[in-house]
Amino acid sequence: MRKQVDNFKYVVETNKLMRKDGLFLVAEGKEGKPNTMTIGWGFLGTMWSKPVFVVAVRHSRYTYKLMEESDSFTVCLPAKGMEEALSVCGTKSGRDMDKFKEFKFTAVKSETVDAPYIKECPVHFECKVLYKDDLAYDALPESVTSNVYGSKDMHKLYYAEVTGAYAVEDADSKLMK
Repeated sequence: MRKQVDNFKYVVETNKLMRKDGLFLVAEGKEGKPNTMTIGWGFLGTMWSKPVFVVAVRHSRYTYKLMEESDSFTVCLPAKGMEEALSVCGTKSGRDMDKFKEFKFTAVKSETVDAPYIKECPVHFECKVLYKDDLAYDALPESVTSNVYGSKDMHKLYYAEVTGAYAVEDADSKLMK
């Protein structure tokens, strides 16, 4: 059973996992079919006096289409043993495969937003988009564009209020380390 926790209770684990293996971003567009992708960039912090999760999604990604069709998403912290799913979800497109079916993920209705979360993940954040903005290639230093945007496939940043953070009772022992 999940219970609501402080929005920043898992900030250390969130940042560690994002740098190491990634997190699952879940979005659902107009068709009502959820998709997940692995994210390794973003941050959980405070903006506009609100708890905010910022995620970056490239325009070329299938998830970008879903994010543009919706006003919410979830971020799910992976459980131990989800390394392969993180790898595949970070390299394969939802256009070509149903990742929920492939990894036997269960999409569960969120408490505060329309986007579902992955039941098998011990912690999730429910996020409602407040603001979004495209990164401008010409505004970034050459050291960033040459290393990250050689093909000019830019990211859109989604700033979302964390409307709820939820965890299973023994989440600390189930989280990927």
